[in-house]
Amino acid sequence: MRNPTNGANIKISSLLLMLLLAVALLFGCAKPLGKLPIFHAGSLTIPFAEISEEFNKLYPDIEILSEGGGSATTIRKVTELGRECGVVASADYKIIPELMFPNYAEWYIIFASNQVVLCYTEKSQYQGQVNANNWYEILLKEGVTYGRSNPHQDPCGYRTLMVWQLAEKYYQVPGIYQKLYGAAGDMMRPKSVDLIALLESGDLDYAFEYSSVAKQHNLKYVVLPEEINLSSEQFKDFYAQARVEIKGKQPGETIILAGEPILYAVTIPNNFPNQELAVSWVEFLLSDQGMAIMEANGQRPIKPATTNDASKLPEALKRFIK
Repeated sequence: MRNPTNGANIKISSLLLMLLLAVALLFGCAKPLGKLPIFHAGSLTIPFAEISEEFNKLYPDIEILSEGGGSATTIRKVTELGRECGVVASADYKIIPELMFPNYAEWYIIFASNQVVLCYTEKSQYQGQVNANNWYEILLKEGVTYGRSNPHQDPCGYRTLMVWQLAEKYYQVPGIYQKLYGAAGDMMRPKSVDLIALLESGDLDYAFEYSSVAKQHNLKYVVLPEEINLSSEQFKDFYAQARVEIKGKQPGETIILAGEPILYAVTIPNNFPNQELAVSWVEFLLSDQGMAIMEANGQRPIKPATTNDASKLPEALKRFIK
């Protein structure tokens, strides 16, 4: 005689098997989950947030963990603190090879440019008088405060010092650098974007920033002459006269940087376990959509992009290089 219980058990087992197969197929076809830490220059905070938002529309299961900071500090999170990172983006391409090659990276891609400007607000002293010809005189007036970022942590910091050096030659006024550096009104913070709140509150009269940051935060600013604002390939030989010393890889080691046009670069640390994910994000950054976001935020894209060594690039990124 047939046992009805056995038949029911067979049916339940079959249903369970079919359910397990369906779940396996479902997860086998799903997009992979993952986390993508991105360490970037503070001046890239707003455009990178927009780029990541658009990237997540294509890859909604990817958790992007962005951290902005001074570019040198950002890189040292990887090289000195041993933190896991998928993408590093620096406001100065030069410090990637200086601080990351050869142990943590072997390539970089230059993707955007910028310029140094002098920002102010309606609260700033002498804001109705300051211009491209007298800004250094305004900064040296009694009671005027001005901010810059730390040159050992943030490229905008050492670029500000380069601007001061070049100003002496351009305006033919010796001593501008020495008078501005360490004066009563000279204030320094770790990164340039730290100065914005001080500027907006009136605790600072002026701050040296990138033009993209000024535009993103709706700040008033003085456009400095191309000969000193580090924006133009035409004046690269003039820029090269400026020299600033910053901390190197090892304690006590220093690096001397020469002035040159501002160029942003991106790389992928070679010890990041999910290289494919990191490449996908950089690919989106370099796409027409990504570059349009950069341009809309005040940073001129470098199209086509350039690199130090195309042979070492991930295959998917080579098509963006001239």
